[in-house]
This record gives sequence, structure tokens and C-alpha cells, in this order.
Amino acid sequence: MEIPIYQVDAFTNRVFSGNPAAVCPLKEWPGDEILQGIAAENNLSETAFFVNENGRYHLRWFTPKAEVDLCGHATLAAAFVIFNFVDTSPGSITFDTASGELTVNRESSGLLSMDFPSRRASSCSIPEELIKGLEKKPLEVFLSRDYLVVYESEEEVKAIDPDMALLKNLDSLGVIITAPGKTADFVSRFFAPKVGVPEDPVTGSAHCTLIPYWSERLKKRRLRAVQVSSRGGELYCEDMGNRVKIGGYAALYMKGTIFL
Repeated sequence: MEIPIYQVDAFTNRVFSGNPAAVCPLKEWPGDEILQGIAAENNLSETAFFVNENGRYHLRWFTPKAEVDLCGHATLAAAFVIFNFVDTSPGSITFDTASGELTVNRESSGLLSMDFPSRRASSCSIPEELIKGLEKKPLEVFLSRDYLVVYESEEEVKAIDPDMALLKNLDSLGVIITAPGKTADFVSRFFAPKVGVPEDPVTGSAHCTLIPYWSERLKKRRLRAVQVSSRGGELYCEDMGNRVKIGGYAALYMKGTIFL
């Protein structure tokens, strides 16, 4: 079996920054053990697999350890591959996923704009392991799929050096830490050691929670966000009520073939 593979840096317009994702177009679905094995071998935070089904695309995402229900940067990367290498004609792509229908539009500037579900976080009690794991008490903590941990400044977010062993035991997929930005509306970082991703460079799905929080707090529908990981990434966001728009650029790093 031969499977095409692309590696794309998402939420950036240049290689060696943003969030790298592997993308594998498939003619049909192999067994899940093969998909998980490829993701583990790639050893990136996400590998996206898609199958063309009558003009729509069935899309799935795998970390090195598990399949996940939603991933932003690998969706952006998959759309980039389709627009540039699979079907260059459409201006819009529809994906069928575990999180429902997702669409990606290609704008004239090259920006790819994703329509994702909004995931508002609710107030919650603060687990002791969360505070110990981050080693700094936050202003507020909320919970959606992930813990949303709010700090006062960008400097505090950048300085956090988490204990991954403690964060791995939390009852959430991951932990988002965030604060107002110096040059952006807000900044963030994301940790998901439970699914084999200690720190994710740029996390689209986390912005399903970040966008409604910051939109309400800043009284703005349109927001510019920066994920302040070591690689860094830029996201163009809009709060649409029950949905959010997450936009970004992408850059091709590599293409090749998997032999199984």
C-alpha cells in the first residue's frame, strides 16, 4: 500500500513556524490501527486523514496516541492540501467530521477561513493538580472540553513551565492558558499531555473556547490572536454566536509517500 503524505505548517505563511501537521489523502479507509500507527510514526501533534465522498470530504484526526474529536491546524492543513494538490477549482470545502460539518473558505489573499463550532466554557472549581501543574495561580478558570486558565499578562503566559505529569491526570483533554496580548487582542498556549501532545504550537480547536471568552470580555466580534509557543502562530478570529471563524495561512514543508 502506498499513501501520499504532505507536511504543512499551519497558521503561518512560512516554514519552521506555526504548527506542523501531516495530511494523508486516502482512496478508502484502512483499519484504525493503520491510521494510529501512521500518526505515531509521524510523531507530530496531529495527522489528518481524508477520503473524498461525492465531493465532500470525510476527515479524521489522530495524535500519536489517540483519535481526537476536533483539530483546527490539521483541518487548515488538509484544506491547504486539497486546494493546492487535489482539487484546485473550488473556493470552499466541506468536511464531515466527528464534530459535524466543517467548512473552509479560501479568500483572495490566500487566507483560509474555517467555520467551527463555538465551545463556551463555564465556571468550575479549580483542581489542585491544575494549580500545581502550572505553578502559578490564575485569575479565573473555566471548563469546556479543555480547562481555560486566565492570567493577567502575556509575560505570565510565556513564563509558565508546566509539570506535564500533573496535567496529564486532569479530567479534560487539555489545558489552555491565556491573557491579553501586547500587540494582539489575546495570546494563548495549549498543553495536552494526556493525548501525547505536551505543548501544541498553535491550536485551532482551543480557539473555539478562546474566541467566545475574549469576544465577550473585549466586546469585539473580530479578534486577532497569537499563540506564544516557541514556534508561534497567528489566527484571525470572529465570534458568530453558535459558531466561530478561525482564519490562518499555511506553508508546505514536505510531500512524499508512505509505504506499507
